[in-house]
Amino acid sequence: MIAVADIHSLGSFADPSRQDASGTEDPASNVVPLFADGALPDIEDLRLSEDDRRELVGWTIACAERLLPLFQAERPDDDRPHQALAAAEAFLRGELDIDAVREKAFACHEAARQAQDPSAVAAARVCGQAVAVAHLAGHSRQVPRHTARAFPGDRSRRDEELAWQRMNIPARFDAYVYDGD
Repeated sequence: MIAVADIHSLGSFADPSRQDASGTEDPASNVVPLFADGALPDIEDLRLSEDDRRELVGWTIACAERLLPLFQAERPDDDRPHQALAAAEAFLRGELDIDAVREKAFACHEAARQAQDPSAVAAARVCGQAVAVAHLAGHSRQVPRHTARAFPGDRSRRDEELAWQRMNIPARFDAYVYDGD
């Protein structure tokens, strides 16, 4: 099992491989490498291949990490979203199977039900959906939807976050996530 404190060292923004020679984050590091053949995914296929799901999980983890402070602000002692993101990272490395990751996604949704603040609820939901992509790619479509709910009354911040997500999604999945359903 991966310690919650290790999440940022497991391929996330603090990963040395994502830094340039001066030790600062390389802006190109948000690009997730293609695991599949690069073909556009079938927009009707909610499952997709495991390679496609791995590629999407890389993006959904990055999205969830950006929103996690909203959850932590209300529930600083609740580490279920952290544990779930760590499990998703372990899935990317082939260390956890889909069933183990799904359990962590369910725990995120339970954390969301226990939160009171709409921003905290939405952030926990984004984490849960992000992690659930390991099981079913269609969950990726819920990430922008819950993100939009994370900033009630702050349209500017909401739009900024949604724009970041859209700019950082692997290009071949743009239509899959944003035009699917």
